[in-house]
Amino acid sequence: MLLTAYAFASQPSWPMFRGQQDLAGTAAGNLPDSLELRWSFKTEGPVKSSAAIEGERVVVGSDDKHVYCLNSVTGEKMWAFKTADAVEGSPLILGDHVYIGSADAQLYKLDLATGALRWTYATGDKILGGVNWIRSPTGNTEQILVGSYDSKLHCVDAATGKVAWTVTTDNYVNGAPAVAGGRIVFGGCDGFLHVVSAADGKELAKIEAGAYVAGSVGLKEKFAYVGNYGNEVICVDLDAKTVAWQYKERGFPYFSSPAVTDEHVIIGGRDKRVHCLERATGKQLWEFQTGGKVDSSPVVCGDKIAFGSDDGRLYVLSMENGKELWSYEIGKPLTASPAVANGMIIIGSEDGSVYAFGAPIK
Repeated sequence: MLLTAYAFASQPSWPMFRGQQDLAGTAAGNLPDSLELRWSFKTEGPVKSSAAIEGERVVVGSDDKHVYCLNSVTGEKMWAFKTADAVEGSPLILGDHVYIGSADAQLYKLDLATGALRWTYATGDKILGGVNWIRSPTGNTEQILVGSYDSKLHCVDAATGKVAWTVTTDNYVNGAPAVAGGRIVFGGCDGFLHVVSAADGKELAKIEAGAYVAGSVGLKEKFAYVGNYGNEVICVDLDAKTVAWQYKERGFPYFSSPAVTDEHVIIGGRDKRVHCLERATGKQLWEFQTGGKVDSSPVVCGDKIAFGSDDGRLYVLSMENGKELWSYEIGKPLTASPAVANGMIIIGSEDGSVYAFGAPIK
């Protein structure tokens, strides 16, 4: 449904889950004080995938087994690519191509302009998490990273689709791998935080996470932040290979991935709340209650936080005190995480639609 057209300013993109390789969930620029619905696009299944944005293209998956590329100005479909199963994982836009996994156990490389298939790479089980990337050891090419329910993290040559290496864990890898400082960090349903070398995939550390980890890690400096199914948010010192602090408010698990700033860690919980913690200590600074669990991963943009809730609403909160600044009722759960770029929020809903919000046009 086309509502209006909008000319984007020249601002950064949102090319992958959580915005950047460290999965910190922070967006450049600022969100406007007030937002309005710009457009929506209807698919034939729930949209749990988080969108990627590059210029005038928005790429997102749907449980209707398709990957869609939409015009970010109008919401019109530019192309669609069909896989053999639901597409819950979030895409990576890298250069002129899209990399995305499907529950059909395949990783796909598609042409960003046309949706044409370039290659497929088979894992041993479904892919539900987002895709990340690293430079090859030579620095001449890129390598694609994705976790799978085959209990492995896969590293694949971006040009050829050939495997470079894999890391085997003891259970499903549901979330996306985070990358920073030559390290790849990811949680597993085996209850560990895995740290491997970006150069060759060799294990650097295997740190007990307290319970299985379904979400993704956010990285900042030498620290990793993640929620677990033991009802905790933990901070791990990657150099010391120890848990630096633990936060446990009540008996509900965390599926959301944290946003990490210089001073704060913000994460959604299945206790129907968003929690803001002091990054240095894990002390709670504030919490905000919604009407449903918050599996959606918050995004920090300037002095505001955006996220969805199972209560069917998209929220924008004040970073300073957690007060609600704006919300929009979609009506069905929002388990997808927002993509934020150019002062806009793009998010999918379990009602099967993708929604774009921007500043009101005067």
